[in-house]
Amino acid sequence: MNKPILDPDHLLLDAATRIAAPPANSPFNAASPAIFQTSLFTFDSYADLEAVFAGRSKQFIYSRGDNPTVMELESLVAALEGAEAARAFSSGTGAIAATLLAFLEQGDRIVAVRHLYSDAFRICEKLLRKFGVAVDYVDGSDTDAVVAALPGAKLLYLESPTSLVFDLQDLPAVAAEARRHGVLTVIDNSWATPLYQKPIAHGVDLVIHAASKYLGGHSDTVGGLVVGSAAHLARINTGSYPYLGAKLSPLEAWLLLRGMRTLPLRMERHMASGLALAERLAAHPEVERVRHPAFSDHPGKATLSGFGGLFAFEVTDAIDVARFADALGHVRIGVSWGGPESLVMPALAPLQMPGEANSLQRFGVSPRAVRFGVGLEDADVIWTDVEQALARARR
Repeated sequence: MNKPILDPDHLLLDAATRIAAPPANSPFNAASPAIFQTSLFTFDSYADLEAVFAGRSKQFIYSRGDNPTVMELESLVAALEGAEAARAFSSGTGAIAATLLAFLEQGDRIVAVRHLYSDAFRICEKLLRKFGVAVDYVDGSDTDAVVAALPGAKLLYLESPTSLVFDLQDLPAVAAEARRHGVLTVIDNSWATPLYQKPIAHGVDLVIHAASKYLGGHSDTVGGLVVGSAAHLARINTGSYPYLGAKLSPLEAWLLLRGMRTLPLRMERHMASGLALAERLAAHPEVERVRHPAFSDHPGKATLSGFGGLFAFEVTDAIDVARFADALGHVRIGVSWGGPESLVMPALAPLQMPGEANSLQRFGVSPRAVRFGVGLEDADVIWTDVEQALARARR
């Protein structure tokens, strides 16, 4: 296994400086960003009001559109991703839906990686198809298969690594081919964060984050962002954002800004503990396979400068997955990830589609798979709990 290649003198320390610096022009020189907890902004005159609606002024109007605290978050994430602009949403799913709806019309076709986030999959199946948009799923780790599906497509939706199976895509290769075919590229970069992967630098057009995960980092807020060029964000800002009502509140934005100030330190701990736990699981006799990008030799690994603490492992037939989850004491069962606490989720659970019996087969996920989100606790404490749970889960 190759260890991550980190350049702490440039990557992490530069990001830490950018994130931890007090906001520019902070009221009263406050070290933390201000919360502008207001629904609306008033005007000194009718002329000022008319100038805003005529497009001659950028004064704030209403927090469903723009809010100073939310814009502080948008500016920070855009800068970290190397993008021109960003838009924040009340959830990662809101960011996904708004992005897709802004660029797709009836009769369009999109190509999506097979193992995408389960709610992104549901958006494709329950929303896009309803509106007459065709969706083709491909094995994202097979670059030739992705390229072959591009002709005639409007949009390519990526995750590298993918959900549950953690497959990688060769981002520079597929982004270049997509651009050659006039296909817009969108990627969910929540797993790597802007610290460990910068898709825009590799040719991807738009980057989505479930900010509830590592960016927030405290399991106390839900939010999402999409970043990219000013032109692409203008399309979202006028084509879908105003009409979905999925705005991020000022308080949620402030919590995310608070969380991001420790992002580099937290990611170092998530990565170190995640690698330690993945290696121990790989050596355990009752673990059949560990799905962690650090164990991969796929070309897509080259765009990662580090690893998140989320991965999956598959147990042998001798282990009852439900019994394993129930036997855990310190590690909890729960959805989401990226907070201080370690969480497991049997992969079976999020793939249950009402009226569909073959969800696991459709996604290519083993019924013995467990997703493991390693938190910030001591790695030995986590391992002791996992080890005893595996022992108690033997059939």
